[in-house]
Amino acid sequence: TVDKQFLLKLLPKINYPALKSAVMQISNHCEPPLPAIPEELDVSDGDRLMTLDFRTLSSLYKVLFDVYLVEGFLICPDTGRRFPVKQRIPNMILHEDEI
Repeated sequence: TVDKQFLLKLLPKINYPALKSAVMQISNHCEPPLPAIPEELDVSDGDRLMTLDFRTLSSLYKVLFDVYLVEGFLICPDTGRRFPVKQRIPNMILHEDEI
């Protein structure tokens, strides 16, 4: 079930372009396929967020809370550094030369 109030409080804290980019990058690797989310969403506009339909809210809730990386890598967009993920646990420890 979608916790609408929780989601509406969380959305203004989300970097929506980063979320959309992440969804696009992983969508081909997900089974079942991820739901479509809006191309653009002004998460700072609380009045607009209150008017989102149930389908959009459900899709946002799904990609935020029901998608898990089991094996693979998280890649830093600033540095390109790859952090391995094994059994859903990311290893984000920096090497000594990166400190």
